[in-house]
Parts: sequence; structure tokens; C-alpha cells
Amino acid sequence: MNKLVKKWALGATLALSAFAALAADPIKIGSVLSVTGPAASLGEPELQTLQMYVEAINKAGGVIGRPLQLVHYDDGSDANKANGFTKRLIEDDKVDAIIGGTTTGATMSMVPLVERAGVPFISLGGAVVIVEPVKKFTFKVSHTDRMAAQKIYEDMKKRGITKVALLTETSGFGQSGRKESEAMAAKMGITLVANETFGPKDTDMSPQLTKIKNIPGVQAVYIFGLGQGPAIATKNYRQLGITLPLYHSHGIASEEFIKLAGPAAEGVRFPAAALLVADKLPANDPQKPVVTAYAKAYRDKWKSDVSTFGGHAYDALTILDNAIKKVGSTDKAKVCDALEATKGYVGTAGVVNMSATDHMGLDESAFRLLEIKKGEWTLAQ
Repeated sequence: MNKLVKKWALGATLALSAFAALAADPIKIGSVLSVTGPAASLGEPELQTLQMYVEAINKAGGVIGRPLQLVHYDDGSDANKANGFTKRLIEDDKVDAIIGGTTTGATMSMVPLVERAGVPFISLGGAVVIVEPVKKFTFKVSHTDRMAAQKIYEDMKKRGITKVALLTETSGFGQSGRKESEAMAAKMGITLVANETFGPKDTDMSPQLTKIKNIPGVQAVYIFGLGQGPAIATKNYRQLGITLPLYHSHGIASEEFIKLAGPAAEGVRFPAAALLVADKLPANDPQKPVVTAYAKAYRDKWKSDVSTFGGHAYDALTILDNAIKKVGSTDKAKVCDALEATKGYVGTAGVVNMSATDHMGLDESAFRLLEIKKGEWTLAQ
């Protein structure tokens, strides 16, 4: 009988805690994501992840006794709109922190506003320029373009590849990726024998790829972009009968890429987070419990495949919640100090150790090199 009474009391306590949290003033989490437009395959799972975990956190009693309120806007993959929505979040919605900037372009349009207002901001964008140089209130949780270039070139060197054709998108992510890929090539003894570009909304990259095909001595092709463009380029690549090894950046780390590219995706190699191969990780991998739990929760909730982009949203929200709990308030300066002090956080992207000089906290070990085989992600051999 005592056990039943204790169980009932525990349930009642949890229920009262949840009720008390819901009655308190909410902690407003602002978000600007690319849920539509060319980067929708990134932004949609990011929003779904935030919605899913805000709901779960509130059911468990909220954070520091207060519910989370997600205030989100869709920038349509337009950096100018991202800027306008960020201004609205700060001035009208009075948010306590912001998660978002699906793309590098959107993020960089948001940075001046959050820095001026002193609002904690965790970006989901990929370029290293987001956190270099370090900005007081701006953080990021995804791997950088510099890390991607290094991982790709390391694999190329192992395979005896030194002459590479580079094809990059003209978006903010692509421009930064091009710069970092060029610099890393020079550092690692890779010769870029071609350096072509394509627009985020282009529907045919055959002209650039035809030019690449006709350049003598090319040993591999490396495409740097995100959203729909890389999938189109991959289909064009196969249609032109190019048989050279094909590499992509981490911008394709979504099941949507495989769906759009179809059979053309076979053999593509790229760096990505462990999340995409959660079920293939060894049992002693420190990320395995985290990525398998997130993957199951996401699939159960949305009946959809996971992507590293949704994982970034999970990491951002969790790191932010940890920081708020640590300081016991939403004081913006104190929360930023706590974010900067994040150590040993095991997330979907890797193990995060931030500092005053590093507002990302990931190292090269956070990336896994993957290969697409028979429509599935596999660890590259």
C-alpha cells in the first residue's frame, strides 16, 4: 500500500510541477528557419525538431520552472527576410534567445542584429565565418566548411587523388565553402584544375560539368552546396557519363538528397555527423545513445527519416536549455557566458567543448566520412 501511495504522490508532484511551469511566464525561444525555398530540406526538420522537443520539455515541467514558447518564422530561404524576422523577434516578440539561421546567408544577416541587441544566438548554418572571428552573442552547432574540406581531401589523398575539379554554389554557404576548400587544397597538396560555380536556384549544371569533363587530368569532382542544387548537379553528372569519384560537402546530409538524386547518388562520398549512421555505430561509441534516441523520437513523431540538420536543432535547444538551467535565469549576458562554458556535451554533431575563443566546440573527430550505397548511408571504407 505504501508503494502505491508513494507512486501516486510522485505522479501528483510531477503533475503539479508541470502545471506550475505552464502557469509561469514563458521563456521565449525565437527561431528563423528556411522551411520553404531551396533550403527547405534543411529547415523543415529543424523546425519539426524544435517543435517536438519544446513540447516534450514543457510536458516534463519546462526549464527553471517556466514553459518554453517557440516563436518561429519561415524566411523562405531568403537572407533579407531572415533579417526582417530577426528584428521582429527582438523588438516585437521580446525573445530571450534565438535558434536559427538555417543557411549561412541567413545567419550572417541576423548576426549584426543579435550582437547589437545582446541576444543569445545559436546558428544552425555551416560556414566558419559565423564564428570566426568570435562574436560575443553568436554560437553555432554544425560542422564547418573548413572541417568538411579537410575531411574530403584527407580521403582523396588516401586514394591517390590530387587533381580535383571544384563546383560550388554561389550562396553564402557555397561562397565560404569555396574559399575554405581553396585554402585547404593549397595546404594539403591538392590541385584544383577547375573551379566552377552554380546558383542556388539553377536547374541545370550540365554546362559547368561538361567543361569539367573535358579538362584533362581530373581525378575527382567535389561539389559544395546545399538543398536542391547538389542533387540536380549529381543527376547531371551521371547523365553526362562522368565516372570519376564524386564528393559532396555536408550540405547534402539529408534523406531528401537521396530522394532527389535517385540512383545518381550511388557512390557519392561526403562528411557528415554520426546521426546518419546511428544504427551502424559500434556499441561503445559515446554518441550512439544520443543519436539513436533522437532518431527514434523523430521517426516516431514525424514518420520521416532523420537528417543532420534536425540534429543540429536538437543540439542547439539542448545546449541552450543547459545554459539557462546553469544560471537559473534568462539573463542574456549570463546565458551567453554559460553557453561559452559548455564542456563535454555529447550531441548529435559530436562532443562539444566551447570556450571564449571557440563558439562551436567541435573538432575534426566529430565528422564521419560516409558513402551512399544502394540508397543508404554507410560508413566509407
